[in-house]
Amino acid sequence: MSASDLPPSARRTVQLSTSDQPAWIVKDEVDGGWVLQIGGVEQSHVDLEDPTHLVHEYLRRMANVLDEAWPRRQPIRIAHLGAGALTLARYVQATRPGSAQVVVEIERELPTLVTSALPLPTGTDLEVVIGDARAELAAMGDRQFEAIVLDVFSGESSPAHLATQDFYAEALAHLTDDGVLLVNVGDDAGQRFLARQVRELEEAAAARGLSGVWTLTHATLLLHPADGNMVLLAGGALSSPEVETWRAAWKKAGPHPAAVLDPAETVEAFG
Repeated sequence: MSASDLPPSARRTVQLSTSDQPAWIVKDEVDGGWVLQIGGVEQSHVDLEDPTHLVHEYLRRMANVLDEAWPRRQPIRIAHLGAGALTLARYVQATRPGSAQVVVEIERELPTLVTSALPLPTGTDLEVVIGDARAELAAMGDRQFEAIVLDVFSGESSPAHLATQDFYAEALAHLTDDGVLLVNVGDDAGQRFLARQVRELEEAAAARGLSGVWTLTHATLLLHPADGNMVLLAGGALSSPEVETWRAAWKKAGPHPAAVLDPAETVEAFG
């Protein structure tokens, strides 16, 4: 597919009403596929030919978690808090066809831009909810999910009302007993925001009687702190007797060099 083959919505800039930033989709000349840019910064990558091709490291690590936590190809119920280009939603449909998915996105214009320019895989069951992640999750009442993905954090500029123990507790309450909350935390080299999120999520998990927080990241970020992303995990799934087997699989799957920290190691690194 060439740029000229894309519908007009993919070739024009859309102004996002909440952030007041322009968003557009461009061809990725390096990795192939397409890139969603917001305010001139790459936010998401999509490979229409192969939705399992994940360019961003943190998404690959999240996908590895989903791959191990339930039997292969088994549909799951999953909520994505933050839409981007729906990269992980595409992955879930490709690897677990028939999964019931919901995405909550605060930027009203974004899902329309993305789905019109980059169509979802055939058969995708995706409900799109426009609004604030915390408010819309609360509005779901007692609705339960096997997985909840929180992908809205970017260091100190992150939404403060989501970066709290209270919100993590609310999110964990929407998980099934064998569910998992996956949190992408982007931070600068100081890792102060990340350390706070570890503490907030630890406290929320402990209050629900859950085991502590796991961390998946690029190993060099633990030795030489730099700007980067780490994936935090919490939920009943992590009490499975298979968790050490999963851990080995997550580390083996990469991207490399990969680090997988259990709750004690997470606290030692960031507590």
